[in-house]
Amino acid sequence: MAPCLSNKVVIITGSGGSIGRAACLRFCQEGATVIGCDIDGERADETAAEVKMAGGLMYSMAPCDLSEPHGAQLLVDFALHHVKRIDILYNNAALAHFSWFSDMSHDLFQKTIKDEVDLVFHACKAVWPLFVAQGHGVIVNTASVSGMICYEVVPGLAHSTAKAGILGMTRHLAMEGAKHNIRANAVSPGLVETQQSKALMEDPEWRGRMEAKIMLGRVGRPQDIAAAAAFLASDDASWITGANLPVDGGTTAW
Repeated sequence: MAPCLSNKVVIITGSGGSIGRAACLRFCQEGATVIGCDIDGERADETAAEVKMAGGLMYSMAPCDLSEPHGAQLLVDFALHHVKRIDILYNNAALAHFSWFSDMSHDLFQKTIKDEVDLVFHACKAVWPLFVAQGHGVIVNTASVSGMICYEVVPGLAHSTAKAGILGMTRHLAMEGAKHNIRANAVSPGLVETQQSKALMEDPEWRGRMEAKIMLGRVGRPQDIAAAAAFLASDDASWITGANLPVDGGTTAW
């Protein structure tokens, strides 16, 4: 069988992170040309090197700050300079901030919205005119199970609010995009072992309480999320839009 993303061009934001790196490798494996970006130039370069070693084609822009509209437009311009078109936008990048509500400042709440919602809006806004003009496009947004449920041991009020906003944004993009042959879906990871979560999972009590909510009994891997995103981005999902795919080992099912 042919790779499911042959001859596609995809922007993957947050390419230096654990899930972003796995996604760059998976999308290239499936035949796509990847445009990566990250605010961390060193990790972005490491991802690009891994993709090249694996035989994939990737262009990387870093540092790239998507929390401002100008950064998102520069990314789209960078992609078009190298490959002349964009088929898929995978909004993987986010920076979560955690605090219990009683301790949360107004500034931290607003920073969470900026670093988890605004950057998705900016990237979508920058690529949207191109998708409309070419008559097709796919958006995959990273939400979270935290947009649907709460974890007793996670001080995630702002994070949950942000990710619920991503789910609402995704549905509306799907509705507005349908007449232009633009699909928009979300993938919602559960607990995944990443660079950000690794330190927390070294606490046996915290990890045990989080794992108790996972039906399949294991923590997720970045590759699990990358595979789901690649499916939603592919033509195999051509009749799926406005959907949210939880990739959580059954966490939200019980």
